[in-house]
Amino acid sequence: MTTAANLKNYNVVLRRFVLFLTFASCCILSGCSSSVTQIKGSNFAVTEKAGSSSEIDKFIKPYRDKIDADMNTVLAFAPQTIDKSGKLQTPIGNLFADMTLESARFLLSKRENKTVDFCLLNAGGVRSIIPKGNVTTRVAYEIMPFDNNLIVVELKGQQVQELLEYFASEKKPHPIAGIHFDIKDGKPENVFIGSVPFDNNRNYTVATSDYLYNGGDNMLFFKKAVAKYDLDYKLRNVLIDYFEKNDTIVPDASERVHLIN
Repeated sequence: MTTAANLKNYNVVLRRFVLFLTFASCCILSGCSSSVTQIKGSNFAVTEKAGSSSEIDKFIKPYRDKIDADMNTVLAFAPQTIDKSGKLQTPIGNLFADMTLESARFLLSKRENKTVDFCLLNAGGVRSIIPKGNVTTRVAYEIMPFDNNLIVVELKGQQVQELLEYFASEKKPHPIAGIHFDIKDGKPENVFIGSVPFDNNRNYTVATSDYLYNGGDNMLFFKKAVAKYDLDYKLRNVLIDYFEKNDTIVPDASERVHLIN
């Protein structure tokens, strides 16, 4: 079982435990005939003075140790730091977009017998870097701490044009893969999707996150999608599985966005 699967199982057990406590509390309370007549509350500052409970620490220690062991599992190696340097694209953004596109293409091909043209994520969703040295599961969680899911949407050419104009106006290094273009005077030009010039009259499939599909970062063009494919695959697991399959992590430094002054 993979590290991602193990951590998923822990989350399932934890959720079930919380549900059990909630259900038990409801059952106990439902047996009471008294009604609440007054509620009072006070603020209590949580500081280091409160100390810790040795009994609680002892109880959770086995779980903490197990999770720490999984989080510290070495999955791959990075010869150099993969950071966020760059104005319109970054090493970590290129890597994340490339692996996301690769995963989306594999999954959609298996499930729907369809291909994926390109990928767009958001710069703000890449929360950390990959330091030089061993790459652990913890690194994947630091890069993507959110439970965002990988999805594929089908956009009309007009919506792809809106996507390109959004990127050009934002001037942020939103991770992209499978597409390259110029930006001149704040407008996208010479757009190629794959190795083919962009055609405004056809539809394109785009790998992205459910967060962006729902309008995150004001990417409203995704809400106009003509089709949506849920892949049941978290973006964090895209990272973990990629690291497990690749011994050495090196980003593709090829230019995807060229700014013409």
